[in-house]
Amino acid sequence: MLIATWNVNSLKARLPRVEAWLQEVQPDVLCMQETKLKQDLFPTDAIAALGYESAHFGQGQWNGVAIISKVGLENVMQNFAPGIEQDEEARIITATCGGIQISSCYVPNGRELDHDHYKYKLSWLGRLRQHLDAICTPADDVVVCGDFNIAPEDRDVWDVTQFENATHVSVPEREALANVRDFGLTDSFRRFYDDAGLYSWWDYRGGSFHKGHGMRIDYHLVSQSVDERTTWTAIDRNARKGESPSDHAPVLIRVDD
Repeated sequence: MLIATWNVNSLKARLPRVEAWLQEVQPDVLCMQETKLKQDLFPTDAIAALGYESAHFGQGQWNGVAIISKVGLENVMQNFAPGIEQDEEARIITATCGGIQISSCYVPNGRELDHDHYKYKLSWLGRLRQHLDAICTPADDVVVCGDFNIAPEDRDVWDVTQFENATHVSVPEREALANVRDFGLTDSFRRFYDDAGLYSWWDYRGGSFHKGHGMRIDYHLVSQSVDERTTWTAIDRNARKGESPSDHAPVLIRVDD
């Protein structure tokens, strides 16, 4: 099973590119973030024409997450599990695809360290851990993927000195992410690649993509049973090139049966 995650930064603006990418790459599952569409405007028919079922949790011009699948789409859950403080924004959707429980997440940006949005980000990550504790166990087949808006380590940023006293690299954020991983999840990308300089996001401004000034903030966190069957992973930099790309590239993992 080929499982991809991609912050598309407006599905309305990027639909032709997403359709072309789906036809070329043929992932079994694609998790999308920042669809920026109201619920009833999601292109269900266009996605179905390519052979995918879809589930969407939309919020108009902001946020929005989706899962599309060719291997089944069951037990769809928008937002956090019942009993957990529900989020006012559309940032997480969970479904079972091909026997694997998959969550598509768009973690809050945080904005600035002294901003209320930063506190919201830390709270959100805490609720993500509660969500996992409520709906599955570490022994299950679990994938939590998406745009985490956190570079897990300094090597995941082009120049960490440029982020001093800023979000995405702060200790509390990384600790909150570690708490999610402590559920029993592994960053699958790092099992295959130790290198610095491998990124999934580049600012539109200042020629950042061509300069290599990026961050790795999109990834798959997987349970041990999935990790043991993961045979390949990649960041599709080609999808960041060309006309009107998202500022994020798709990230993929291949999970054997």
